[in-house]
Amino acid sequence: MYGLGTENQDLPGYITINPPPNFGGTANYGIAFLPAHYQGTRINDTGFLPNLKAQLATTLQRKQIDLVESMNRDLAKTPGAPDEVEAMIQSYELAFKMQRRVPELLDISREPQHVQDEYGVKPGPGGSFARQCLMARRLSEAGVRFVEICQPGWDHHNNLHKGLINNCAVTDQATAALLTDLQRRGLLEDTLVLFGSEFGRQPTSQGEDGRDHNITGYPMWLAGAGVKRGFSYGATDEYGIHAVEGHMHTNDLHATLLALMGLDHEQLTYRYAGRDFRLTDVAGTVATDILA
Repeated sequence: MYGLGTENQDLPGYITINPPPNFGGTANYGIAFLPAHYQGTRINDTGFLPNLKAQLATTLQRKQIDLVESMNRDLAKTPGAPDEVEAMIQSYELAFKMQRRVPELLDISREPQHVQDEYGVKPGPGGSFARQCLMARRLSEAGVRFVEICQPGWDHHNNLHKGLINNCAVTDQATAALLTDLQRRGLLEDTLVLFGSEFGRQPTSQGEDGRDHNITGYPMWLAGAGVKRGFSYGATDEYGIHAVEGHMHTNDLHATLLALMGLDHEQLTYRYAGRDFRLTDVAGTVATDILA
């Protein structure tokens, strides 16, 4: 969003759906060294967006926002004013615009029944990921730059057999439908899809029915814009523990993702605390073999 800007002035550039509340909280969609207005906008899989419902008539609300903005502008000019003031000004303005667009956009009941069936949309927690995938397509189609969705419950230290069956059942159909839908609408050639996690699992057992964390070799997959099709990059050893080919550090992954978006990770910097910061810090190598 910082490097490319936003395609829609009435919607956030970054929306996160159902971010995990217990593992990092807002750090999962925070902004680190960037200005506060780049932070993700959090919603849930039913389209609920906190504090968005209008409390006044549109004309009165417009006057109220203009008044608050003028006061915030005065505050921003004072010595020592926090950086968050500018973000707050933009946040109020964006929220006002969102009140008109977002409720309709997040209402997936407007989708034809055969599309909902394709994704596996159904009431309750079992249909959460399907709803997220369909919402992600609608948001992307509307011009939201970056959409993040989440399916929790993969931390299988126990109950691995049943847990994998349940999680795969709720993610496989919806994920396949999302890719098919994006391609059918001509969106996949301009949309990059990343499916992954923060680490993998050990190939060895933990207890009777579980596996521990593995940070030294695990897969992610990419599809869509600029990615070579039907291609596997890198490999682990025969036990699936350590990466032995195509080692990719997180910095390398970020550098490659930015390259797919037409951005040079070494040039995309932001001045913070006296030096130029970048997403890949002082490392990062683009995996050019992945590029189509």
